[in-house]
Amino acid sequence: MIKIKFTKMNGAGNDFVMIDKRDLGDYTLSAEEVISVCDRRRGIGSDGMIVIQPSQTADFEMIYYNSDGKPGSLCGNGARCAVKFARQQGYFGNNLTNFEVGGKKFSGEYYNDNLMGFHTGPPEKIKLNFKIKAFGQLITSHYANTGSPHVVIEIGNILEDPGKPDSGFTNLEKVPVLDIGKEIRYSRDFSPGGVNVNFISRIGNDVFIRTYERGVENETLACGTGSIAAALVLNSKYGIQSPVNLKTAGGDTLNVEFSNNAGTYSGINLTGPAKINFTGIFNII
Repeated sequence: MIKIKFTKMNGAGNDFVMIDKRDLGDYTLSAEEVISVCDRRRGIGSDGMIVIQPSQTADFEMIYYNSDGKPGSLCGNGARCAVKFARQQGYFGNNLTNFEVGGKKFSGEYYNDNLMGFHTGPPEKIKLNFKIKAFGQLITSHYANTGSPHVVIEIGNILEDPGKPDSGFTNLEKVPVLDIGKEIRYSRDFSPGGVNVNFISRIGNDVFIRTYERGVENETLACGTGSIAAALVLNSKYGIQSPVNLKTAGGDTLNVEFSNNAGTYSGINLTGPAKINFTGIFNII
């Protein structure tokens, strides 16, 4: 039996089991073990698992697994949690850090015990105003790859009744995120890797967002790279200026800052809460 220390954290409700590879030694968790740990009924329960380990080229390396046991792509809220966890574990001592994810370099910032920043690179692609067939209709959608692929949909473009052209959703809470998100996530248009699906609503200066995440295969309380994607889409389409504050399903606010020079993005920063839920030890039998 192997005893493994962990820290349960959440970034705006997006929750993770955090492990320091130095506590694992030579042991590597299998996909089945990751699934078991992330199981909300039979395990610790989380949207994913993050392992941090020493890096030869940065302060630390972050390895992210979705709750389905498979390695995930870039995770913004996970990165913010990793910044706090790595500092706590002694990987760096200042407020600024650089770290490695999937062979790429990123940086983060420790503002205070509850607020972390994640600095990321420009989007690989942004595409506006294309149609996706889902929910019995063609839905005007947008796309941004912000380290992970994201569809962004303004809820007014989804008809509650496909037979009534004036029946666009006005209340984000009433949108069937799970049903529409799952249908688009598995659409042949995005195969074989699939896509995350974000639903947004603007009320005055406030932007509200809900996200279906691939790998979790469910709605999560927040998605960092999805929030970045939504902010950049809103800037590209409507000229909404930085910073953009997004109200998540979990009730927290994620702040996205960026610069846009003639359509070229830089200085992208995701800021929001990162908190420790509890710590403990689990056994691998």
